Amino acid sequence: MTTIAAALAANQAFYRAFEKKDIEAMRSIWSKGTGSLCVHPGSGVLRGWEAIETSWQKIFRNTAYMEVEIDVISSEISGNLAYIVLTETVLQIVNGRRVQAGTIATNIFELMAGEWFLIHHHGSPILR
Repeated sequence: MTTIAAALAANQAFYRAFEKKDIEAMRSIWSKGTGSLCVHPGSGVLRGWEAIETSWQKIFRNTAYMEVEIDVISSEISGNLAYIVLTETVLQIVNGRRVQAGTIATNIFELMAGEWFLIHHHGSPILR
């Protein structure tokens, strides 16, 4: 499906995988291309699925519990790319401590073989 609703559904699937700490689901959402990029808040650029997967595995391993709330600010399709800008509120239990953070994120999905795959995720902390 090439509609914005389908791209937003792929975005929701990404956040479900994130919240459930499900690396298999995360694997099915991300493009495996070497051009995939991920920037977690406060970190550098990760290039390619191998580096991105390793980062998610580490996040999932070091987090006992996670909740993620999102609020989509903007979404649009241009050709075979979908751009979604949103805020994330992430609640985590790490080392027995409750940590909550706000992030502004941009997710870019590419339509390949009729399916949306995440090719770019960039999260930046919201400073209050």
